[in-house]
Amino acid sequence: LLLPGAAAAVYKQWIPNTNFETTSNWDEGRVPCASDIVHFDKNKVISVFVRSPHALTDMYLPLNGELVLASGAGFAAFDGSWDPGCDSGATVRFADAEHHAWFDPMLWQAVSPGRELEPGGRIFSVDEERVPCHYDDVIFQPETSFRVNVDSSRQVIHLRSISLMGQEFSSPEAWAGYLRGPSAPLQFHGNGTLQVTGTGCPDKSGCACGNAPDGHRICTALLGATGRQCPAPACRSPLQPLGHCCGICGATISLDFTPDFDLQKYQDRLVQALLSQPKYASVRMAISKVHKAQTFLGVIPRSSTPHIQIVLIDDEEGAQTGTAAEQMAADIMEDIAQHGEALGISSGKMEVATGSTFSGQAGSHTLSRITAGTVLGLLFGLLLLGGILFLYRKGKLR
Repeated sequence: LLLPGAAAAVYKQWIPNTNFETTSNWDEGRVPCASDIVHFDKNKVISVFVRSPHALTDMYLPLNGELVLASGAGFAAFDGSWDPGCDSGATVRFADAEHHAWFDPMLWQAVSPGRELEPGGRIFSVDEERVPCHYDDVIFQPETSFRVNVDSSRQVIHLRSISLMGQEFSSPEAWAGYLRGPSAPLQFHGNGTLQVTGTGCPDKSGCACGNAPDGHRICTALLGATGRQCPAPACRSPLQPLGHCCGICGATISLDFTPDFDLQKYQDRLVQALLSQPKYASVRMAISKVHKAQTFLGVIPRSSTPHIQIVLIDDEEGAQTGTAAEQMAADIMEDIAQHGEALGISSGKMEVATGSTFSGQAGSHTLSRITAGTVLGLLFGLLLLGGILFLYRKGKLR
């Protein structure tokens, strides 16, 4: 299995482009030919990459835009000679690129460090992590133009690096220089600002993605914009993993960890020892660090604590939905019981939802080592009870 590094950067590539030769960029579903009239809406800001020479009858250009010409590319007036397959003489309009949003998971794909597409495999990402995270490298393919809406709930969207037009920007200074150039305002629009840090995740236990503030944008892009809805689950009470838009059937495990925990090594362990077994051929796994909100008395928001979240789903159907994922989750919990302390795992909690059961806590394991915080909490409770008893006996408390 080819897996992206958990603690290292992940490469995410933008899918849409605004190239002249891309058929889906034209309302006629084809590239304009010699007898056509090309029409760019005058008020649409656009950057368009042109790979080859084109003859055209006429072309209306936008008031604010750019044509980026590859070597040998350009435009010439149609000389009226017969052009096979081009006798329509239609007006062909360039499509609207304003709706391509940064926080749409459908518009990103994972690529390997060598920049080949990652094979569709057994490791997947929850929806928030399908969009570039804080320590990811972003790639816009060479010799492509694009326009992307970076509206965000955050003022700044942090990234490790950005590659575009064959250039890689991996320092804040280099990226700031590019943003001051003429092309950046044509490529990026919206209230958010992309910022390159040049730094990877510094923690071997992994780093949270950081897209939670824009989770609603991600889910709206996936579901709301086109009226799509979450698929009806095959289990009666689906689980809701953190960072995922829809409920799932299968299992989730939440791990508390110590400073010795290494996310990449633990992921490799799960893949080699369990996920690669033939009996788990239908199971897919997501594993990452997430921040779980903590509340006081179950109501008042207090803080958030980091956990390692493992999400397991399978391709089973009917009453068997989620059963393979449940069995693998049980094996993971058993492994934690035996080796958790050596792996840097202090406790684990499992929840399951299958086609034959309601979701719920199916098991948990906490290592016998009691933390100092727990001891102090018990002592405080005993002192409080002792104080109440003392005051009662003294007649100070009824």
